[in-house]
Amino acid sequence: MATSAEAIVDLDAIAHNTRVLTRAMGNAALMAVVKADGFGHGAVATARAAVGAGARWIGVTSAFEALEQRAAGLDVPILAWMCGPQDDLTALAEARITLSVATLSHLDAIAGEAERRGVALDVHIKADTGLSRGGAVRNTWPELFGWARKYESAGQIRVTGLWSHLAIAEEPDHPSLAAQRSAFTEAVELARAAGLTPVMLHLANSAGILQLPDTRLDLGRAGIALYGVPPAPGSDFGLRPAMTVRAGVVQAGDGRAVLPLGFGYGVPRRLGGVAEVLIHGVRRPIVGAVAMDHLIVDTGELPVTEGDEAVLFGPGDRGEPTVVEQAGLAGTNPHELLTGIGARLPRRHRQHTEA
Repeated sequence: MATSAEAIVDLDAIAHNTRVLTRAMGNAALMAVVKADGFGHGAVATARAAVGAGARWIGVTSAFEALEQRAAGLDVPILAWMCGPQDDLTALAEARITLSVATLSHLDAIAGEAERRGVALDVHIKADTGLSRGGAVRNTWPELFGWARKYESAGQIRVTGLWSHLAIAEEPDHPSLAAQRSAFTEAVELARAAGLTPVMLHLANSAGILQLPDTRLDLGRAGIALYGVPPAPGSDFGLRPAMTVRAGVVQAGDGRAVLPLGFGYGVPRRLGGVAEVLIHGVRRPIVGAVAMDHLIVDTGELPVTEGDEAVLFGPGDRGEPTVVEQAGLAGTNPHELLTGIGARLPRRHRQHTEA
């Protein structure tokens, strides 16, 4: 009997997916991207499971996320790529966080903090190679690389990495991929010409790791695939979805069931009238509008009583909808649906010994 709504997170699935991704990377390293509270799965629990299964880096966006990992005892290298000069660089330096840099002003701030502390801080320079969503644009590369080398020579920073992000890695034959690879090669050559020697070159996201071998380089950044969502259509890549959202029926009768799940929990309103849930192994439709605190299911002739379990999405192995299916019906992607499942819905992390 189910008595409440919750999100069950299968940490064995996270570990399994990590192993799938590390095998794809070969001798190169895997970064577990746990931004946005581990895509809604719980950042610290996800990071621990991934590192335990072979991930050698953790990736986050904000200073808060980076410091949260260190406070939890995670001691592997951490890259944070959306920190700015306004963040507490002292705290980040003390926590040994590697910072991504894309502007000269940010580089200046990091170098200044390093000078005050008398230490060299590690940075990865992000080059925009075509995504146009952050990263140093092409006409700033020579100046940025030149100043990076000056600060490195002064002992203020260490440029340990150079990276970029693929725009359309989901389509292996998309022409933008060749253009981005060429642009990244140019960035590496310019950086080395300026005297920089970054030892970690990284370009591949989840789709790149799994289907674009020439983008894997020294490090692959696994985001959505870490959580078991295929990053490209046509294959599940051997991944296992990690989150199940379920609830107990709180009211039943007259062919209807009320579930304590609504848009206040992160269930998209657009699922009303188009999506289904699984009850007693049978899919039944959501009817009417999804409210803030509940949704209504048409149970038909199915014998449903209070406390019976209904599954909004899960791995799909029992016939329940998957997050990919529900996201499609909601007109969004699985990333938004997973990260939108808010803190109001308790997480229950489940882990067993897995061979």
